[in-house]
Amino acid sequence: MRIEEDSDRSTFAAEGAAAQSSMMAKRTIELKEIRGMSDELINETVVDLKGELFLMRCKKVTRQDYRVSDYKNMKKKIARMLTVKREREIERGIKPRESRKLKAKWKRSIVYRPPPSLAAILDAQKTEEDKA
Repeated sequence: MRIEEDSDRSTFAAEGAAAQSSMMAKRTIELKEIRGMSDELINETVVDLKGELFLMRCKKVTRQDYRVSDYKNMKKKIARMLTVKREREIERGIKPRESRKLKAKWKRSIVYRPPPSLAAILDAQKTEEDKA
């Protein structure tokens, strides 16, 4: 019986390692996609994702259904995009102090708009009202 327990543990460990390696593969693919984006596209995507995060926080407060894992994954995706953006700044020779100034300037220049998911919901409501 003891031998069977050890073999079960090893199979669980092997399954965990396989799942972890597939997650790493997904992250590397995602990083390749992010690195292929332009700086402007990264900035727009970050703004959209932050809008989505705001909507998820609103859903949480109003006790609507939302998936906690989506919230966590979105935050990680934003962090990855900002990391790639900072890597590019380092390649250009931009020092941390200059980077903070650029970030503040970028934040002041942001034109806030509804995130894509909210825009789709609003469009659907308008079409329903037009039909009625």
